[in-house]
Amino acid sequence: MHQLTCNGVLEGIRICRKGFPNRMPYLDFRHRYLIIAAQEMTVAKDNKKAAKVCFDKAGLSAELYRLGKTKVFFRAGALGILEEVRDERIGRMVAWLQAWVRGYIGRQSYKKLQEQRVALEVVQRSLRKFLKMRTWPWYNLWQKVKPLLNVTRIEDEMKALEDKLAKSEADYENEVKLRRELEAANLTLVEEKNNLLVTLDSTKGNMSEFLEKEKKFKIQKSEMEEQLSELSERLEKEEKVRTQLTQDKKKVEQDVSSLKKDVNGFESVIQQGELHKADKDHQIRSLREDVTHHEELFIKVTKEKKHLQECNQKMAEDLQTVEDKCTHLNNIKTKMEQTLDELDDALRSEKQRRSESDKVRRRVEGDLKLTQETMSELERARKDLESTIQRKDQEVADLARKHEGEQGNVAKFKKSVKEMEAQIQGLEHELQHEHEVRVRLETNKGKLMHELSETGERLEEAGGATAAQIELNKKREAELARLRMELEDNKTKHESVLSNLRKKHSDTVGEMSDQMVTLNKVKARAETEKEDLKKTLNDAKMSLDLLRQEKNATEKTNKQLVQQMKEVTTRLEGATRTVNEYNVTKKKLAVENTDLIHQLEETEAKMGEVNTLKLSLANQLLEAKKLANDEARSRIEILGQYRNVELDADGLREQLDEEIEVKGELERQLNKAVSEAQMWRAKFESEGLARCETLEAERSKLLARLDEAEAHILQLNAKNINLEKNKVRINTELEQVQLDIDRAQTMAAASEKRQKNFDRLASDWKVKIDDLTRELSNCQKQCRNYSIEMFQMKTINDQTLEQLEDSRRENKNLASQIKDLTSQIGDGDRSLFEVETNSRRLEAEKEELHTALEETEAVLEQQENKTLRMQIELTQAKQEMERRLQEKEEEFCATRKSHQRAVETLQSALEAESKSKAEAMRMKLKMETDIHDLEAALDNSNRANTDLQKHIKKLETELSEVQQRMDGVQAKSSQLLKENAAVDRRLTTLTSELDECRSLLDKSDRNRRQAQDELTTAHNQNQKLNTENGNLTLLKRKHEADLVTLQAEVDDTVTQKRSLEDRAKKAMLDATRLADELRAEQKHAQTQENMRKGLEVTVKELQVRLKESDEILQTAGRATVQKLEKRIKELESQLHFEVANLSEAQNDINKYEKQVMEFSYQADEDKRVMSQMQDVVDKMHQKIKNYKSQIEEAEEIAALNLAKYRKAQQELNYFHQASNTVTLVQKTFSQSVA
Repeated sequence: MHQLTCNGVLEGIRICRKGFPNRMPYLDFRHRYLIIAAQEMTVAKDNKKAAKVCFDKAGLSAELYRLGKTKVFFRAGALGILEEVRDERIGRMVAWLQAWVRGYIGRQSYKKLQEQRVALEVVQRSLRKFLKMRTWPWYNLWQKVKPLLNVTRIEDEMKALEDKLAKSEADYENEVKLRRELEAANLTLVEEKNNLLVTLDSTKGNMSEFLEKEKKFKIQKSEMEEQLSELSERLEKEEKVRTQLTQDKKKVEQDVSSLKKDVNGFESVIQQGELHKADKDHQIRSLREDVTHHEELFIKVTKEKKHLQECNQKMAEDLQTVEDKCTHLNNIKTKMEQTLDELDDALRSEKQRRSESDKVRRRVEGDLKLTQETMSELERARKDLESTIQRKDQEVADLARKHEGEQGNVAKFKKSVKEMEAQIQGLEHELQHEHEVRVRLETNKGKLMHELSETGERLEEAGGATAAQIELNKKREAELARLRMELEDNKTKHESVLSNLRKKHSDTVGEMSDQMVTLNKVKARAETEKEDLKKTLNDAKMSLDLLRQEKNATEKTNKQLVQQMKEVTTRLEGATRTVNEYNVTKKKLAVENTDLIHQLEETEAKMGEVNTLKLSLANQLLEAKKLANDEARSRIEILGQYRNVELDADGLREQLDEEIEVKGELERQLNKAVSEAQMWRAKFESEGLARCETLEAERSKLLARLDEAEAHILQLNAKNINLEKNKVRINTELEQVQLDIDRAQTMAAASEKRQKNFDRLASDWKVKIDDLTRELSNCQKQCRNYSIEMFQMKTINDQTLEQLEDSRRENKNLASQIKDLTSQIGDGDRSLFEVETNSRRLEAEKEELHTALEETEAVLEQQENKTLRMQIELTQAKQEMERRLQEKEEEFCATRKSHQRAVETLQSALEAESKSKAEAMRMKLKMETDIHDLEAALDNSNRANTDLQKHIKKLETELSEVQQRMDGVQAKSSQLLKENAAVDRRLTTLTSELDECRSLLDKSDRNRRQAQDELTTAHNQNQKLNTENGNLTLLKRKHEADLVTLQAEVDDTVTQKRSLEDRAKKAMLDATRLADELRAEQKHAQTQENMRKGLEVTVKELQVRLKESDEILQTAGRATVQKLEKRIKELESQLHFEVANLSEAQNDINKYEKQVMEFSYQADEDKRVMSQMQDVVDKMHQKIKNYKSQIEEAEEIAALNLAKYRKAQQELNYFHQASNTVTLVQKTFSQSVA
């Protein structure tokens, strides 16, 4: 149908007979399919050869195409094969590019990992050193003294000096390089100077040869100048011929216009009626063709629906995995609806505007009362079809929600965009190439002239010539040969350009000659008609009076028509505004979509970090468990480590003081951040809102452009409100963080109190233990003294017992001696003297022994008494010692039990403190992460605020500039501003109207041609119906005025067509921008498939909106057609009232009424299409809402998880620190006890 509308019925039939329904120019073919055989097609300069190479590379048979002079003809299906080959090629290139990018990213990440490995080794080494040296007191002293030294800043100074040294070295190397280059240049210049001197000395004699060469050069120069003069003369002649032809063309056009005016002035009512009849017949045919076209489209749509249903059945299995994701996304859907409230408001405003347009349309439909009966039947049928189509659309929509199998359409649109971009780039390259060729020709020409002049001057200045001059002349001859070659190349290029110009000129001359022939024929016909019309002049003079009377009536009708035109223009402006608003919303959605994509990427990155942190925390928990087991094992050693605790307690207290100071600094920073946030908020509320009020006050002064600025300001206000919400949320989080910090501080204070209590208990027990040890030592000393005395008494008792036994032995011996002596006295007769002396001596000895015995007995008795007393005292002392020992043992057991209880309480407290320490560490990590996140959020909010303030300032400056411009331009003309604003709005909205406008232009051209043909036929009939012209000349002037208005409208349509072309260009630029955005989004397709699907949905929505804009423009064109039809109806009604006797006019009116019914049927079909497209738009909006709500919910869930994770991490850090302190206390306590 497109070919029929462009080429005509006969041309289309001819092409279809030959079996080549599709065709394409060579330039378009090269631009689109150059990717299939790039090298071969660039080498091949001929278009036919390039196309043949491309088809051979693609593997097409020769029966599927034909190569013409300017176009390539295809059989049915050949273009599809080429498109598949092209898509495969593009897919390979994209896969190669993706592979290269992945490889590059992998290499970069590997380099980073290598660098991180070195850094990790350094960190591990430093940690090992720190763990070894942290208990060394000198190291602690060094850590305290180190910040006070300036030696640590020497590295910074060294770095600064090294940077200066590197800069100075680089400058020195640059200076050395420059010096070397200058020295080399100086040497070359000196050598050239010497050579020139030598050549001057050598070229002083051969003047004759030099003059001969100079003559040759002059002859060549004269020949070249003659050739140039000939070429310039030819160009001047051709330009003169062209100017003459243009002048002749203008004259002929003037003659034709005058003839047309004369012919239009003397046309009859019957001719006009027949023309109207022919126009209406043609319109009926075109409408029937449109109907058939729509039916074919409907059949195609049904086929596509069947195909989609089949695809849905195939994709049902794949969609089961997607449904699990959809359940999660449905949970997110509720929160996305909040962001799309603004879009709903915009849609409501658009619906209101559409309702107003529908009211205007209903007013117009009031004029079509005659066609209501037929319309009712058609509407019933339409409603049935709409119900069926809506059901099918609902089914298709339900299936489309479950899968997204419309990627092919997106690819086609991308291909079309890329093709258009390639065409535009090719055209720009060709234009640049032609411009560069012309510039090169002119520059080469100037260079050659300058070199010729320089050579002539050198020849005149030079004196004699020598052998060295011959060599120089040879060099110069070589240069002249090179210059001649360049001149020949330039000549060939210039001749090619001239040949192209000649071809174009010959083509234009041929066209002008054809036009001259046609104009001569028209002139001959006009002359014949002139003679006939002279006869009617007399009758026309008689009817002038009647025409003057009718003139007043026509003026009234013209006024009515002008009013109707104004109403139609207002409707068109409303439609353009709605389209502008659609585009604005589209841009907003695109921007919001990109923002959401970035936010999702950030959240995913944060989730990855959270997962890594989670793993690290799990490892830390395992390590903490191991440490807890180790601590349980080391409980037994706590008593021996107690003495070291006193030494380490001071260090721990200092660390606690430092941590308290750090916490105070953090609280100060938090307070500062809160105060800054409040200050920024107050500043924003004071300044931003005042600025917004000023902007809203100035909004009333500005027209259409300020409306757009207002919409932008409203968006900024919404963003500010969102930022305030974020600030409130951040403040609440800060308050929660402060509460967590307070809790952590309370826990730290409680732990400190516990520690102090433990210290007190330890000191008390220490005092008690010291007292007990003293008492034990005293008791032990007493026991030792008593045992010593007891041993001494035992030794004395043993000695006395030995003495007693000795004395008893001596007594026994003496008694035995006395018995012997008495026996001897009784047996022998000794002398009495000796016996008396012996007896005396023995009696004295006896007495001495008796006294000694008595004394020893007394001593023994005393010693026995002493021993008895000592034994009694020993038993008493033993009893007392045993009693005391039992008491001490009982006290020691009690103390042992109390110590055991204290140890158990300490162990439980240590366990609780270790748990609290782990929790505190986790809380600390959480708090740190929350603080970092809050700081990042504050930075982002501050940045956003600064950006918004900058943007507001820019808007204020732009508004002030616009206000100044508006004040200046309003003084000149306010209507021009309104028209410019309307044109700007139309430029932004009418993106894809170019094809339809061209088709409309082609239709208008065909209508104009048919009208000219019918004019000729009508003129022939005019000769036959001269007798009837007398009665119908009264209506001639009216129809002339109508024709003038119609011509004006045709001119307006031409201007609109030009403006639409400009808009189409801008739309192409927008399409390129959208294509770039799509490419950028495709890079993230592999990692973010869900987001890619959302982007595809947005692309589909944009396509639907483009189709809607196309349909709106079609409706606007149809409205203009309806306007013209209304005018035609009015003219026909006037003819009916004025020429009641003519039955042919009545038949025409009946035909027109039938056509009106057909137009109304077409309007109903357009309404149905509009309703369908509106449903599609609503569905797409719902999808966007769903996806946005899902994204927001996912972000909120991620934020909550991050907050929880950060809190847990902070608590873990805090409890880790507490556990470390407790472990140190336990170790020191165990060492002290040991």
